Amino acid sequence: MPFDTTTLEQTGEASQPLALLGDRLPGLIFQCYRSAEGAIRFPYLAGADRRVLGDARQRQRLAVDGRHAFDRVHPEDFPRLMVAVERSAKSLSLIATQVRLTRPGGSEAWFGVRAQPEPHGDGTLWHGIMVDISEQIAHQAHLRELSDTDELTGLPNRRKLMSCLDHQLSLSCRHGTPLSLILFDLDHFKRVNDTWGHLKGDEVLGRLSELCQELLRGEDMLARLGGEEFAVLLPLTPKPQALNVAQRLRERVAGHDFGLPRHRLTISLGVAEYRIGESREALIDRADCHLYIAKESGRNRAVGSAEE
Repeated sequence: MPFDTTTLEQTGEASQPLALLGDRLPGLIFQCYRSAEGAIRFPYLAGADRRVLGDARQRQRLAVDGRHAFDRVHPEDFPRLMVAVERSAKSLSLIATQVRLTRPGGSEAWFGVRAQPEPHGDGTLWHGIMVDISEQIAHQAHLRELSDTDELTGLPNRRKLMSCLDHQLSLSCRHGTPLSLILFDLDHFKRVNDTWGHLKGDEVLGRLSELCQELLRGEDMLARLGGEEFAVLLPLTPKPQALNVAQRLRERVAGHDFGLPRHRLTISLGVAEYRIGESREALIDRADCHLYIAKESGRNRAVGSAEE
């Protein structure tokens, strides 16, 4: 009796569009098998992003030995991925994570990974998909930057300052290192807006930010709190050194020509050093109190204690 090839022909015809779909589908479709002894292989790889795992010959080798696929995972993400794999293998739970992969050309891309496991022989077989989410990650980072950045000056805003201040307070408390905060604002800034207009006022704030930034270290943070109010966070800086920084800022601003005829701009500054155990609000209140004293005692001054 001749062998009936009808079913095979039908299967072949049906598989052609599926193969085409698999190769053109955005992302990477895969099966990953891990034996009880820990041997890994990828019996199936498809999708438009399959080249992230190398050329055709390299991908074919992954069907026999899949360990090299993990060489492309960013070193910072690799431990987290392995924890997710182990947890998934033990509980047969879904892997859902994000990792950076190095493309063959050397560039990095973020991929979202989702894989469902099932028992297979003496090991575990995952059916999964990876999707390039680099644009999404970049967009999220951009939104975070916008939420942390003052639109006018490009400086960190109050929200970002408070977050960094909390972090620095924790470090200072843990290690006993000094930390100082400077609060300052422009003296009589309302006069600038009233006389030369708000556009000129905005220009002044932008130039002020640049002048102050030029005097600070890379680890210092200059932030705009709002209006003409600014703050400087000085890690690893005791109060005497912070007062020197405040004086240099004051002198720099007082000596600069902002293009305002017959008018020189000055700033008043309040300085406070963190006392171990005090709250964020207590530190800010002391710096603000010293700023008030600076303004009440004639402005264009830097004050670091209530006795000044």
